[in-house]
Amino acid sequence: MSMVTLPGLKELIESISRERNLPRLAVQLSIREALLKGYERYRRAQNLERKQFDEDYFNNFEVELDIDGEGFRVLSTKTIVEQVNNSDHQISLEEVQQVAPEAQSGDSVVLDVTPDQGEFGRMAAMQTKQVLAQKLRDQQRQMVQEEFQDLESTVLQARVLRFERQSVILAVSSGFGQPEVEAELPKREQLPNDNYRANATFKVYLKKVSQGQQRGPQLLVSRADAGLVVYLFANEVPEIEDEVVRIVAVAREANPPSRYVGPRTKIAVDTLDRDVDPVGACIGARGSRIQVVVNELRGEKIDVIRWSPDPATYIANALSPARVDEVRLMDPESRQTHVLVAEDQLSLAIGKEGQNVRLAARLTGWKIDIKDKAKYDHAAEDTKFMAVRAKYQPEDDENEMEELEYENQEELELEHDRFGTGD
Repeated sequence: MSMVTLPGLKELIESISRERNLPRLAVQLSIREALLKGYERYRRAQNLERKQFDEDYFNNFEVELDIDGEGFRVLSTKTIVEQVNNSDHQISLEEVQQVAPEAQSGDSVVLDVTPDQGEFGRMAAMQTKQVLAQKLRDQQRQMVQEEFQDLESTVLQARVLRFERQSVILAVSSGFGQPEVEAELPKREQLPNDNYRANATFKVYLKKVSQGQQRGPQLLVSRADAGLVVYLFANEVPEIEDEVVRIVAVAREANPPSRYVGPRTKIAVDTLDRDVDPVGACIGARGSRIQVVVNELRGEKIDVIRWSPDPATYIANALSPARVDEVRLMDPESRQTHVLVAEDQLSLAIGKEGQNVRLAARLTGWKIDIKDKAKYDHAAEDTKFMAVRAKYQPEDDENEMEELEYENQEELELEHDRFGTGD
């Protein structure tokens, strides 16, 4: 069998495998696919009279690498036919029977169609080089995707490499001893108090592992995601890891809409163990545990509150550090509530530029309206709210009547089917 020699093939495979952290078999596969594309380019150059090859024309061709011999061969699988119409895909029965008398029409044979060393020209070699680079990038993307797919929604240690536009490019690893790969930290996922200097290290939340063939890092990481706060508390509070204390909800505003407001997080915790204080467990002795989390988040304010199955109690807790006098659940269906506080607690309950009440609303899922207790008119507010409800009540009643009529009609039809008309 003929062979096109590739001096240094074995060393090339080894070096690519080391530099790109790819298995040797993956590198060999990329080289074979690239050489096949080079062969296609060679064939197109040899068949100028042919307008074009079909997209799947070369599907019956493959490249075989000879690592020890440092070269490659091109093989073609052809169908045995009585009369040949396409010599690339077919071979005559008469020709095959000269070598294998038992061959029959419709069988397949594999033939060596390797071009001469000199015929595999410069253009084909260039095509092979370009395709090889692309195939190796594809192999790396696939390996990164497989390596990190199961690590989505977890936290990784990252190191700053460089800056691209407003994004920070970080080096992350999937585990001890594993090589680092690049991850992107976009502007919207950064913390305002972070200092992203070269080689600085951070904990980041792996938000997404991208698929496809796009350029650049496949890993999207975040410093602003609420998942990072959950991880930091779980890592610092043994009661959370042991599932004695559970995190029920988190509301985070890592990048406030105004530069005059700092980052802030509210986290609701609960426990089924009466002997455990879930808030105290998260804060720690003299604030030791929560301080570790605050330091990692570069001074972000964190309110740890006690979750409650009672919405009024939960809402009052969520507005901490403000003191709440009364919570009025105006409409449980649309989750609207009026919270009454003393005048000196109004600004604290609302928060700077509304941040405190905004986070409390996200945490609880209720629409919270802060009211001054001294000026609140219970009767007037009840009347106003009932008027709004009454506005939509007729429509609701009409829908209910239509549903009732439909159900009654269905019952009549069923009775008719069961007993007949009584003719």
